[in-house]
Amino acid sequence: MSKVHQGHRARKRFGQNFLHDGGVIDNIVAAIYPKPGQPLVEIGPGLAALTEPVADQCQHLHVVELDRDLADRLEAHPFLSSKLTVHRADALKFDFAALSQQLGAPLRVFGNLPYNISTPLIFHLLDQLEHISDMHFMLQKEVVQRMAAEPGSKAFGRLSVMIQQACDVTYVLDVPPGAFNPPPKVDSAVVRLSPKAVPAIAVHDRKSLNHACLTGFNQRRKTVRNNFKELMSEADLAGLGINPAARPETLSVDDFCRIANWLYEHSQA
Repeated sequence: MSKVHQGHRARKRFGQNFLHDGGVIDNIVAAIYPKPGQPLVEIGPGLAALTEPVADQCQHLHVVELDRDLADRLEAHPFLSSKLTVHRADALKFDFAALSQQLGAPLRVFGNLPYNISTPLIFHLLDQLEHISDMHFMLQKEVVQRMAAEPGSKAFGRLSVMIQQACDVTYVLDVPPGAFNPPPKVDSAVVRLSPKAVPAIAVHDRKSLNHACLTGFNQRRKTVRNNFKELMSEADLAGLGINPAARPETLSVDDFCRIANWLYEHSQA
């Protein structure tokens, strides 16, 4: 298929693949279920495939768009311009907390995320999670599978732990490559992330959790004892109720939270 869609050439550096399948669009909008007055924010609206139907239902929509040409199109759109506030910004640096405070309510965030920045962008949002009520994202299917993976599976890893500690993960639907122009080389899926009101185990510091995950999953074939030997002893692990001989992918999300809190507390000593 052509890389030109609706007069706009998809830019590889922005990871642009434009959604055009009407049935898929309807299903995604139904999953988001936008209502008038809700503080909805779309990341990367592109050519407005989701923007138009969501704006029709919520009446006003904030969008974050880095591509100047696409931002110009949105601001000049004959039907949409009055329903949009366009933030010309990099979503990786955007202050979602400030927008939430400006609007006086937690944000509902959604978007067809560029696959090359999806994980760091979601981590950026997790750092502002108290200002977000839910998130709906189109992502590479493999990434969604990793988000939703259970302990003991090959897909379970750092992303699973970092997301599941803070959010409930709902697999919404699969999206084939042909739903986009140009079609990506991978399958896609839509996921709903709902922040937990009270996590099972709160972490003192998300950087410590990330550090615990990077250390634990760095060499998946090794035991927890070996992976953490530079940071904590076998007795320290056992004291947290963790089997030092276990493989990292068999630990639970709560196990990694306990390790992260131990690391944080001992770094402060």
